Amino acid sequence: MAFNEESTIKEVYENVQKSLEGIGGNNEIIVVDDGSSDNTKKFIASIIKENDRLISFSTNRGLGSVYRTGFVEAKGEFVTFFPADGQFPASEIKDFYELSQEADLVLGYLPRLKRSLISVFLSNVERLMYKFLFGPMPRFQGLFMLRRQVLEKFELVSDGRGWAIVMELILRVSRSGGVIKNFPGTMFPRKVGQSKVNNWKTIWSNLKQVLYLSKIL
Repeated sequence: MAFNEESTIKEVYENVQKSLEGIGGNNEIIVVDDGSSDNTKKFIASIIKENDRLISFSTNRGLGSVYRTGFVEAKGEFVTFFPADGQFPASEIKDFYELSQEADLVLGYLPRLKRSLISVFLSNVERLMYKFLFGPMPRFQGLFMLRRQVLEKFELVSDGRGWAIVMELILRVSRSGGVIKNFPGTMFPRKVGQSKVNNWKTIWSNLKQVLYLSKIL
């Protein structure tokens, strides 16, 4: 998942590749460039391996579109998403994979996350909103991995730029009695740039989608 990450995309791609090689078996990395205006697409195109793919949007469509594209394009038995900003260690993919052997969905969470006051406030508002509308939800922050057969079981309807489609997936798996496990992950501070998700525009977009979800779930 990449949007204007020219300073990190190469390193992240190579680290993910090494992590998958450590797991073994067949795998595929699909890089989704979300309409980057810098050299992200150029940099990844110059190093991407033959069995991997680059999908590039002509304009920025937001996280929701990236997730939906990944859900459709990924064909492996296990599916995960990994941001190209360098904030997550690629080595954790192996941990998620091992937990996925006995689970339908593995959700990461961040027990040692240090955030700004505004980031904490926005996250708490969103968490309370979900709890009010949907009741208790599985703990989730960061990465996740699921079985393809679980993804094929549900028809996800969430649209828009935000991550409501991920929340819909979690709710549907949870309410259907699926096995969900958690993994305590790690998140590093951004080396360059600013967060593209912790802002009022994204929160407002997610709010509208979540209100729609509350009517259909």
